[in-house]
Amino acid sequence: MSGFPADLESAIAELREERGALLLAHYYQEDAVQDLADCVGDSLALAQAAQRADSQVIVFCGVHFMAETAKILNPETRVVVPDLAAGCSLADGCPPDDFRAFLQRHAGAKVLSYINCSAQVKAMSDLICTSSNAVAMARQFDGEKLVLAPDRHLARWIGRQLGRDDLIVWQGACIVHEQFSARELAKLRVRHPEAEVLAHPECEAAVLDQADFIGSTAKIIARSVQSPAETLIIATEDGVFHQIEKRLAEAGKRKALVQAPGMDESCACNRCPYMRLNTLEKLYLCLRDLSPEVTVPEPIRVKALRPIERMLELSA
Repeated sequence: MSGFPADLESAIAELREERGALLLAHYYQEDAVQDLADCVGDSLALAQAAQRADSQVIVFCGVHFMAETAKILNPETRVVVPDLAAGCSLADGCPPDDFRAFLQRHAGAKVLSYINCSAQVKAMSDLICTSSNAVAMARQFDGEKLVLAPDRHLARWIGRQLGRDDLIVWQGACIVHEQFSARELAKLRVRHPEAEVLAHPECEAAVLDQADFIGSTAKIIARSVQSPAETLIIATEDGVFHQIEKRLAEAGKRKALVQAPGMDESCACNRCPYMRLNTLEKLYLCLRDLSPEVTVPEPIRVKALRPIERMLELSA
């Protein structure tokens, strides 16, 4: 591409060294970005990596709320992203002013917020969770009135695990995980009766009811290697396939990986449009210019830090 080095990967690696930057990438990033990262993980692993960071710059290849979390944990560090438009439907679907009004209608309730939310929403929360630790974090509020936000499907799954039907739930959803079709998945299972179905808890109940294993992206990757099945049907963003294939190769295994079907076969709707805004070209420019930069107003950062740090302490 005109204006960019011929070997983008090498140029990015050189700039990262020059800037003293830590490069973090989520599993839903494109393969080439994952391969360049210092740490590839799910939201919990990346928050833990950000907490341990001692670099001058953090480059976050993920979505905006993830970079905000890194900034909340590292106020003196410059946090930059390849594309500021890389947002999240869950975070966008829970506007802070609306959420504040929602909490006022449920006075006295504790608030457990999924990490897929804005810094302002985190600042209104008692504790943060990720899909890796959601059930364990919810157990901290046994016997208490509890608000769960912003993902209704994750909240429903948590309620099932805990045997609670009294959770107060913000009605948000992930535009990617809602695209998986229970009807088409049932048809696929007929064609692959030997397959194991692995699903993310952000999926709808009718999809989760057909799953043999339910877990976060990190847990899905681990299960993919551990599973005795030779065919895996996976209901989450297909960026995880890259890490699964790498780990299978390391273990000397080969398996057939099948993406769970979506409702619309004419588009790749179960590929996150926000995550995929981050490209090698944008990553190069981000490191070159140290922008776009992610900032969090100090009063909000201080309030949001408490529930994030508590989550990380409980997850150690």
